Order: sequence, then C-alpha cells, then structure tokens
Amino acid sequence: MKAWHLVEANGANELRLVEIPQPTPQPHEVLVRVRANSLNYRDLMIAGGKYGPGINLPLVPLSDGAGEIAAAGEAVTLWKPGDRVAGTFFQRWETGPCKAEIFSSALGGAMNGMLAEYVALSEDGVIAIPDHMSFEEAATLPCAALTAWQALVTHGHVSADQTVLLLGTGGVSIFGCQIAKMHGAKVVITSGIDEKLVRAKSLGADETINYRTHPAWDEEVMRITGGAGVHHALEVGGHDTFEKSLRALAMNGTVSVIGGVSGFSTSVQLRDILTKNALIRGIFVGNHDMFAAMNRSFSRH
Repeated sequence: MKAWHLVEANGANELRLVEIPQPTPQPHEVLVRVRANSLNYRDLMIAGGKYGPGINLPLVPLSDGAGEIAAAGEAVTLWKPGDRVAGTFFQRWETGPCKAEIFSSALGGAMNGMLAEYVALSEDGVIAIPDHMSFEEAATLPCAALTAWQALVTHGHVSADQTVLLLGTGGVSIFGCQIAKMHGAKVVITSGIDEKLVRAKSLGADETINYRTHPAWDEEVMRITGGAGVHHALEVGGHDTFEKSLRALAMNGTVSVIGGVSGFSTSVQLRDILTKNALIRGIFVGNHDMFAAMNRSFSRH
C-alpha cells in the first residue's frame, strides 16, 4: 500500500510517498481503509521539529482520518467490514480523566498516524461517524472538534446566557463557534482578515473583531459585552494572546489553554487571575466517551 513518511523533522518538504506492506489487524484491531484526512497545526509543528520529544522517524503523520473498516481481528465484536469510522486521537484514552500514559498512544506523533491507504487501529480506538457526514467532514472531528467540545461542553457546561471568545478562524475556533451556537451562547470571534470574519458570521458568530484594526482587541471584547467580559475563552494563540484573553474574561470565567501558535511562553499578572476568580484549564483533545457524546449531539442538531 501507499503511505506518506516524514523522514526528517525539517518541514513538509521532508515527506516521502512510500510503498509499505499493508498491515494485518491483530486480534483486537481493525483495519481501516482511509478515505479522507484533515490537517491540524500540530501536524505542521511535528513536521517542522517544533512539537517536542517522543517523535520517532520515519513517521506516518496526521492524527485525523476517516474511512471504512476493511477487516477486523478475530477477537473484535464491535465492528464489521463496511462500518464507517474515524480514528481517535489517543488510541488508549477511552474514558475518565487524562493520564500521563495516554500520551504514548497519540496518532501522528508518538504512534504512526492516518496518512496512509490503510491503518490498523485498536478496536477501542475508532468511533462510528454520524450518518449525515461525509468522510471529509468526519475527518475533521478527532482533534479540532473534540478539543472544542471538551473545553465548552465537558468541562465548560456552556449555556445560552453565556458568551464565548474564539481566537482566529482555525479548526478549533470554527467548531467552537458551531458548538457554542448549538447551545444558544453568544460568540465573539477574531481574525486579521475581514473576509474570514464575514465567513465566520455566516457560520453563526454574533460579533467579530479584526485584531489588526483593533490591536487592543481585549478592550473591544469588553466594549462589545458592555464591560461584562466573556465566560469562555478558547486560547489557541499562546504568547501573543493569553494575557489579552485573560483581561477579556468575565468574573468566574474560564480560559481553556489549547495551543500556542505564537509560542508557549507567556507572562501574566497573577492578580488578574485572582481578582476575576478565573479558571485556567489545559485542554488536550479528549477521550472516546467525549467523542461519542459529541457525535450524538452533532447528529441530533
């Protein structure tokens, strides 16, 4: 079969299309014929050698993919050939809180990922995709969608009387917009490009801020919310944005730390955390149970 290998962590130019043996599923594995993949910022970081230790090369990249089961191991009872599934980001995080040992089961990083014609995955490391979704749509769920879901729903308990701040128009933010609107919340979203803000409006955003026009966009958030601030901020920017997200927060609000597009180091005034009674929570994708709950909700809505 064909697969892509990242042979050196020096950028996407180091990807090579290779011919390797098609995997044979072990007793508790399924063989998935991959029909679609999606890209995340994490994939770019891994390709560029900026993700950290624990990456063994050559690597089949990408955490996200969807397809149908081509074969099942002899001990598999949950799945049959033809079932439409997506892989789970963490192959060994089925339920409960995050634990250190799950990180060694991350697709496209600690383990080979989804950028191949066929992949063998744990029978508990796949999930049925909603009937109404195409493979392309379903391939965007495992990382970006589930991250936004855990932040806003599993832990955030977002509700109709709340406001959500989303930074930029990447996958997490756009899923955050749709999930927040599904729960009746108000959405404020930022971008440096007006055309993207128009598109975000069409996807449900209530208020938009161009952070190039408004460099002090945290002050604009406070103006839009009448000085109240936002109840949830999905923090994907890191160094350049975290402090402003905190300042834009309402009393008792939550900053969900998801990424660091501008870097992972930052300095903040601890007084802002204290006086706002703020909750700062790290969010690292999610588990199988969260994924299942999200898919049920997406199907209903």
